[in-house]
Amino acid sequence: MKALFSNPIFVYSTIAWVLAQGTKVLIYYFKDKQWDWRWLSATGGMPSSHSAYVCAMATAIAFRDGLNSSLFAFALGFAIIVMTDAAGLRRAAGNHATILNQIVEELFQGHPINEEKLKELLGHTPTQVFLGALLGTLCSLIGMLWIWRG
Repeated sequence: MKALFSNPIFVYSTIAWVLAQGTKVLIYYFKDKQWDWRWLSATGGMPSSHSAYVCAMATAIAFRDGLNSSLFAFALGFAIIVMTDAAGLRRAAGNHATILNQIVEELFQGHPINEEKLKELLGHTPTQVFLGALLGTLCSLIGMLWIWRG
């Protein structure tokens, strides 16, 4: 376990994820004027913590192993797939959930049905993905430069 937590790739990726999730709490506090700690583990929202994590990972690998390494090529491909999925497929699924919830609400208005709604905030807008990617990249760059200079 000690080896994992001394691995800068894991550490900076995890820090980027924690910062992204913590930022969601702050953003939605200022928006809604109340603390909602569920954002610490929620999917969707600003910024994308998935993008932050995979971009921090790819950046740290690039810094340590070089842009021409096989591991960086794998990490970059993985990051592109994760970010495309977040802004594409998962976002579309969230939009579908919104429409289905509306249909169920209108169709069964006044009738006793299960009140459980589909989760609507699954994916991200391109801006949320971009800002998550930027956060992760900066987090790893700062961390790896700090190690390099030390």
